[in-house]
Amino acid sequence: MTDSQLRPESRESTGRTYAPDFLTELFRNPLDPGYADAAARRRQGATVRWPRSVRAVSLVVVVVLGVLFAVAYRQTVTAAPGRQQAREGLVAQIEQREDETDQLSERADELRAEVARQRAAALGTDAAQLHELEAGTGLGRVSGDGVVVRLADAPPDQQMVPDPVSGPPRVIYIDLQGVANGLWASGAEAISINGQRLTATSTIRSAGQAILVDFRPVTGPYEVSAIGPDELRERFAQTRIAAMMRQVAADTGVAFEMRDADDLTLPAAPDPRLQYAQPPASPTPSGRPVSPGASGSPTAPDFGGGR
Repeated sequence: MTDSQLRPESRESTGRTYAPDFLTELFRNPLDPGYADAAARRRQGATVRWPRSVRAVSLVVVVVLGVLFAVAYRQTVTAAPGRQQAREGLVAQIEQREDETDQLSERADELRAEVARQRAAALGTDAAQLHELEAGTGLGRVSGDGVVVRLADAPPDQQMVPDPVSGPPRVIYIDLQGVANGLWASGAEAISINGQRLTATSTIRSAGQAILVDFRPVTGPYEVSAIGPDELRERFAQTRIAAMMRQVAADTGVAFEMRDADDLTLPAAPDPRLQYAQPPASPTPSGRPVSPGASGSPTAPDFGGGR
């Protein structure tokens, strides 16, 4: 028996062709044929040419982007002088208003001193008693030895996380209120905060982030100056507010310092705005109150355009 009779399948296999396995072909030829052709053309020095439509679209895109950048740059350059001019105008107005305020404050001090001289000349022997009363009420300038308590916000690089008990790492109006009240309780005879003299009707409040003393803003660092007895500093150091401020300084980084000061001079407080009592309106038979006029007779209703 011949070999052709023993293995007929081998003969049939010689008439067929099988493609190689996909993974085998991928590892054998990992580069795409298109890339291979392009690499071959580059080696031969041939240049790849893009279609004319693609080059035209690219040119249009580049031109449009250039125009957009040019317009944006021109608008920015044109608007910059206007913004700078507006800013400089605002700065100039602020400086002008500050100069006017300083001049008016100096003029007010001069007029206040002139009024004091004229009043002293008119009162004669009673001027000394009036001066003592003004010094006690805060309406007169005083000098003497005392204490200066300094408070300041924590530096930005040393600010800690706000404590729910101690509060934020900055001085708030409650701190100034507490220090002023503690100094009064320790025997202080006159107190001022950053040059603002405190009286019996003074207020220390907050407006946003600003602190107002008698409706005048004060900025940190804050110096609370007090004139009083020699033991004023020791008495204040033993108060509850001093202990609390030391704890706040340790927790938040707020500065709290006390020092003795010799020959302090505290300015006079502005003249208070006096308010005068008015007699109550007298009732009428109809039950409506009627205010007396200049001659004491009821005034006629006003039907003008006001409210």
